[in-house]
Amino acid sequence: MTDIPPLGLRIDSAELRLVRLPLLTPFVISTGTMTEKVFPLLTLRGEGLEGYGEGVMDVLPDYLEETQAGALDFLRQAVLPGLIGRRFANPAEIAAELAPWRGHRMAKAMVEMAFWDLWAKALNQPLSALLGGVRDAVEVGVSLGIADIPTTLERVETAVASGYRRVKLKIKRGHDLKLLEAVRGRFPDIKLTVDANTDYRLPDLPLLVQMDRFGLDYIEQPLAFDDIHDHAKVQARLTTAICLDESIRSATDARKALVAEAARVINIKVGRVGGFAEARAIHDLCAAFDVPVWCGGMLESGIGRAQNIHLASLPNFSKPGDTSSASRYFTKDIIEQKLESDNGLMAVPRHGPGLGVTLDRSFLDQVTGAREDFR
Repeated sequence: MTDIPPLGLRIDSAELRLVRLPLLTPFVISTGTMTEKVFPLLTLRGEGLEGYGEGVMDVLPDYLEETQAGALDFLRQAVLPGLIGRRFANPAEIAAELAPWRGHRMAKAMVEMAFWDLWAKALNQPLSALLGGVRDAVEVGVSLGIADIPTTLERVETAVASGYRRVKLKIKRGHDLKLLEAVRGRFPDIKLTVDANTDYRLPDLPLLVQMDRFGLDYIEQPLAFDDIHDHAKVQARLTTAICLDESIRSATDARKALVAEAARVINIKVGRVGGFAEARAIHDLCAAFDVPVWCGGMLESGIGRAQNIHLASLPNFSKPGDTSSASRYFTKDIIEQKLESDNGLMAVPRHGPGLGVTLDRSFLDQVTGAREDFR
């Protein structure tokens, strides 16, 4: 075990990489098509240890407003130079350092998560234990991109045969009711959800009401990415639960949504909300409202996937998350371990303290497009 010095962990250096991983199959949602996963990877070094944080912002402002170019510039200009050479006792001190800066939640999350990993390694503890996790494995489902109905039916059949605990279908206007009729007709008993990625509008309410007849576990983010008010109107008319994703950036947003009865389920993505501390605050708030949460995915590599799995071990993550097997997306991952589900269960990585995974440095170098060091 590495003892944390009385004055805290010193951050000696940092490294930023921009990584490109080709996807096995194009992933199509209502807002566009992804053929490769491009993401920044942050390494914080101190006390002879390394902590990792994966960014989930898009190249362009597709999912939310934050972009990779803006996030990387924010990190290199405003954040990392102020951290190198300083000591921090715990992740809360890092969060306090980042708090004065507005927005940039995904960039902040990279720093906060990397320090959580570094801190857990210094304490020789798995990250899940420090976050308050209670499980050695978490339930996972699959998220299926938009495709024609025959292709979707084949993908659902493969997912069911693999034992996944939930199937989520990406939908959009014009690709919804007929798809659901076909899938429910073939698979009447599976746990099924849909994700609209903000494609619908309030005038589409009559169509959304028709989705009640398909026995969905929830309908995810049907309306605008920054809306809570209109989602409350939709939820009041539906029997099916609304799940909010893009609309929830903080525990304050979650409180407003739950008080307004705009959702009965919340999707927590640690990158979207700014890091583990805020994700845990949302988790605890939802538990107080007796509202279940689940861990969403952003097609992360093994680092981001491990971060999600550790978070999902907390007790109120009671619905299957999006952290399915990495082999569904990538021919090869940037970590040495294989994060694969077994009958719909994903084991919490324990190949060492912290995130419990190790980088495949040779392959990481091959897929790194740019690298910057901060000392």
